Amino acid sequence: MCGVIGILGNDDVFADLYQGLLAIQHRGQDSAGIITYDGRFHIKKGNGLVRDIFTAENARRLRGPVGIGHTRYPTIGGGTGEDAQPFLINSPYGIAMAHNGNVINYFELKKTLFDKYHRLLNSECDVEVILNVFAQELAEQKIRKLKPSHIFKAVEGVFKNVKGSYSVVVYIAEEGMLAFRDPYGIKPLVFGQRNGGIAPSYAFASESVSLNILNFSDIKNVEAGQAIFIDKKRKVHCKRITPGTPSPCLFEWVYFARPDSFIDNVNVYDCRVNLGRFLAEDIKKSQLQIDVVVPIPDSARDAAIEIARILNLKYREALVKNRYIGRTFIMSSESSRKSSVRQKLNPIASELKNRNVLLVDDSIVRGNTSRAIVELVRECGAKKVYFASYSPPLRYPCVYGIDMQTKTEFVAQNASIDQIAKRIGADKVIYQRLDSLKKAVRRGNKKLTHFCGACFDGVYPTGDVTPEILKSIEENRKIARENQLELNL
Repeated sequence: MCGVIGILGNDDVFADLYQGLLAIQHRGQDSAGIITYDGRFHIKKGNGLVRDIFTAENARRLRGPVGIGHTRYPTIGGGTGEDAQPFLINSPYGIAMAHNGNVINYFELKKTLFDKYHRLLNSECDVEVILNVFAQELAEQKIRKLKPSHIFKAVEGVFKNVKGSYSVVVYIAEEGMLAFRDPYGIKPLVFGQRNGGIAPSYAFASESVSLNILNFSDIKNVEAGQAIFIDKKRKVHCKRITPGTPSPCLFEWVYFARPDSFIDNVNVYDCRVNLGRFLAEDIKKSQLQIDVVVPIPDSARDAAIEIARILNLKYREALVKNRYIGRTFIMSSESSRKSSVRQKLNPIASELKNRNVLLVDDSIVRGNTSRAIVELVRECGAKKVYFASYSPPLRYPCVYGIDMQTKTEFVAQNASIDQIAKRIGADKVIYQRLDSLKKAVRRGNKKLTHFCGACFDGVYPTGDVTPEILKSIEENRKIARENQLELNL
């Protein structure tokens, strides 16, 4: 999962890009980058957090009224500096690109681009594949004067050849800014306008919160299968390239997105409150003797408050978070996730001792973090420790951009609820039901009829995920992790 932002403004956009990236830093903490244009491209990218990568010197150098920014954690590639986005290609025109998602047929396309078109990819980042496919589609049209129809035709070629999930922002030198979202709309992308200056400014971002803090208004979704091109005269051209079947990722509302964002017109905060409400009804049926409800900060707080309210139980912030530690789910290795739990959370023992504690979290993925937290609470003297997840059990690999691509990573794989509880050391585990998760999202947008819940039910909306592809992705991901481990030694 990554975060992307693109701005077509009037003055230097570096400061806005920087602020916009800080707002979506939660989407990726592995690397970040910014590219701007003022008659030539200026780029800075590298591994680390946004605040650590960009300096005052970068701010002076990254000049120009247009630019693209990106925060990343890797699902393709090993996460080296060479894989940081955005990417740039010099022909045709000069094109800069960044995306959020994951290309399923990355390795196949990488080989085809070299064998058929002699295009050599210099990284293990899948946006380089999308960039080269898009550039090749433009080049084959033998264009004298670039028109929106040429651009839309090139996007159509991307949709035809690139499989998986991708929300993409592009700048074509001296021509304009483009954004498009895959035919299933799996990853979010929004579009906004800011008036003032000699002309309106336009921006695209992964989450609405980035545009909110920059005072962009009239924020709309880039729809599934849609492309939006803003030409050099600031005229906006929109086209639904393919009808597609909108199937947004359910995990956005569960975990990834900020609570103050809207994803496909659904407020994330409202959705999580509803998830707490539905889960509380299932907890009631379990007839557990619970003394206190404790959220695992931060994403579980909204649901936990609602659970405590409905069950008429005490709500306590008994796990205090160190906010200078990253999100454990998106850390690159199991060892770093385990060691970070004790650094990240410190218990208030007096709120846990001699009590039956209901811990509430957004999900249980590998189980390492959950198990460490349960142990922490037991060490404080809790009598019973129950664990509630406001998402359903995660059991199937994600191939669309969440770093859980192998079956063995799931504590719930081939396990009953009782077995899961035993694996994480809890007295009982209560999961959200998948239909309740969908219902919570639909309360915010009744037009959403399909979702990507492949990690929950194994149904992949793109329909092209074969056992062979899953095996290939798993093998390549294993190699990438081994390479990354060697780099860290």
